[in-house]
Amino acid sequence: MDDELRTNVPGIWALGDCNGKGAFTHTAYNDFEIVAANVLEHDRRRVSDRVAVYALYTDPPLGRVGMSVSDARKSGRRALVGERPMMRVARAIEKGETQGFIRILVDGDSKEILGASLLGPGCDEAVHAVLDLIYAKAPYTVMQRAMHIHPTVSELLPTILGDLKPLP
Repeated sequence: MDDELRTNVPGIWALGDCNGKGAFTHTAYNDFEIVAANVLEHDRRRVSDRVAVYALYTDPPLGRVGMSVSDARKSGRRALVGERPMMRVARAIEKGETQGFIRILVDGDSKEILGASLLGPGCDEAVHAVLDLIYAKAPYTVMQRAMHIHPTVSELLPTILGDLKPLP
């Protein structure tokens, strides 16, 4: 199949678990959105435009988006990292669920967010704030300067972005 999910058979598209590696429900639904946009709306959408994102509904939940630390190192980019343990997040403390952390990776030159790992209460939801900025290709300073609601896990994202350090 090609980047728009067309197969080598005219009029046939491939959606869902086409590569035998398994598919998340949100990925399969996005496949539908890509095909529908291309076929019905003549709005060119591609699989390669998709940002990798997922959540694991463990206790605590994990939200992951974009590059990992390992990916950032391999990319050769001048990456910056901001981290905070959940034991320093007011919402986690209030809930008595302080296991976990938040880590955000930023490109030191373009200032765009490369990826994030969030493990803790509400992180399966908080990851979407980071995902939206990655899609927007906005500099991390957009989020860093935003005011977030207290007490939430997301309110610490600007604080973490204000304390970036070079990735070791």
